[in-house]
Amino acid sequence: MTIPATLQGRAWVWPDNVNTDIIIPFRFKARTNDPVEMAKYAMYGFDPEFYKKVKQGDLFVAGRNFGGGSSREQAPVAIKYAGVAAVVAESFARIFYRNSFAIGLPALEVPGISNEVKQFEELEVNVENWSVKRLRDGRVFQALKVPGFLRNLMREGGLVEYYKRHKTFPWEQLQTAAATA
Repeated sequence: MTIPATLQGRAWVWPDNVNTDIIIPFRFKARTNDPVEMAKYAMYGFDPEFYKKVKQGDLFVAGRNFGGGSSREQAPVAIKYAGVAAVVAESFARIFYRNSFAIGLPALEVPGISNEVKQFEELEVNVENWSVKRLRDGRVFQALKVPGFLRNLMREGGLVEYYKRHKTFPWEQLQTAAATA
């Protein structure tokens, strides 16, 4: 499941310090490994009915330290399977950020973005040039760059999908190239 180069959707705007227990409370994390079931509890700490309101392709915009707390990958999984196409935040908790790439959920760090976007405003996320465009006025916000191999991993659907397709991991190709240089 390759992610398209551009994702367009409405923004759900969240505050600073949204932790994994807000994203999916522990009592639900322990119930199931089914990602579709986990999606029913996405953002439960803010709105238990969120899963009924979110639309396929919606986007998250958040303040600083999005996804702090537990290291379990259920939080980005619940968000992805709820239909959210990408998460744009001023900063991420490192484990949440890494887990997002591993499962193929675009996570873009854009300093100051939470003050620039209104609830349900239409945005376009470009996962090739790593930017976010506010559609009402065309203003583009550049995300902090990440290595190309990580963007490719994410665009191909995450670690498992990448491996299925290539029978290798992207860093193995980097190591081989470095060894022959």
